[in-house]
Amino acid sequence: MPNNRSVIRRIGYALEYSATWIGLGILWLLIQLPVRWQQRIGTGFGELFYRLFPYRKRIGSINLRICFPNLTDRQRAQLLRRHYHAMGIGVLEMALAWWGKHGSFSGIGTVEGLEHLHAARENGRGVILLTAHFTTLELCGRILNETELFSCLYRKPNNPVLEKFMTRARARLMRRVIHFDDMVAFIRALKDGETIWYAPDQGKSFKYTALLPFFGEPAITNTATARIASMTGAAIVPYFGFRKPDGSYHVSISPALDNIPSGNWEADATEINRVIEGFVRTAPEQYFWLHKRFKARGPNLPDVYANS
Repeated sequence: MPNNRSVIRRIGYALEYSATWIGLGILWLLIQLPVRWQQRIGTGFGELFYRLFPYRKRIGSINLRICFPNLTDRQRAQLLRRHYHAMGIGVLEMALAWWGKHGSFSGIGTVEGLEHLHAARENGRGVILLTAHFTTLELCGRILNETELFSCLYRKPNNPVLEKFMTRARARLMRRVIHFDDMVAFIRALKDGETIWYAPDQGKSFKYTALLPFFGEPAITNTATARIASMTGAAIVPYFGFRKPDGSYHVSISPALDNIPSGNWEADATEINRVIEGFVRTAPEQYFWLHKRFKARGPNLPDVYANS
C-alpha cells in the first residue's frame, strides 16, 4: 500500500500538470477527425496564439528580417502569421504522429527518393538522416516510418508528462531513441549500420561548434555532423518533409552528400547549412522561427535579440 507521502506526491503531480493532461486528452479527441478538419482547427489554434500569446513573436520577426531581407515588412509579418498557423497545425500533427495507427498514413502523404536511402545503406553502412526543425517534423517522420525503420535523437522536454508520451510513442515506432547528449550511443548505433534522424540546425554552443553563415548571417553552427560521419563511415542523407498547399504531405529524400566529410569540418558544416537553407526556402512558414538561431555569437557581433 502506498504511504501518505506517496499519495500526496501523486496528487501534487496530477494537479501541477493537470492542464497538460487535459490538453493531451483534447488532442486525442481532435485527431479522430479527418486530417483536413484537423488542419483547419490547427490554423485556428495558431491564429489564437498569434493574437493572444505573442510569446517570442519579436524573435520570429528578427529572424525573418535577417534571413529574408528582400521581403517587405508586410510580407515578413504575413509570413510570421502563417508560421503561427503552421505551429498550431503542428500540435495536431504531433498528436496524430504519436497516436495514429500504423498503415494509416500512406493516404495523406508521399515519399520520394527512397532509392537514395537504400543505396546509402548498402554494405551495412550507417546513415545520418539529415533534416532540420520544422513544424511538420513528427508527422513527416511518421509517414517515412510507415516503410522505413530508423532511430532518432531527442532532447528531453521540461514537462515530464510530455516527455513520457513523446518517448513512449517514439520508442514504440522507432528502432531506438537516443538522447541528444549521448554521443557514445549515437556513434555505436551508426557503426552498427542504423539509420538515425538528426537535426543539427539549432544553435547550441559546445565543443564542436563554429561561427558560420546561415542565410548569410554568422550563427553558432554544429560542426560535429561531418566528424561523426568520418568516425563511423556513415552516409549523410538529407531529407525534408513538408505540408503542401493542398494539405497533403510530401517527404523528399536526396542522394547522400558525396562531398562530406571532406576533412574540413567548418566547410562541411557550411555546406550542411546551405542544404538546410534550401529546405527552409521551400516551405518557410513551416520552419521553426521562434528559436534564437543567432544568439551567443560573442562580443564582436551585436546581440540581435537584445531586450527580447
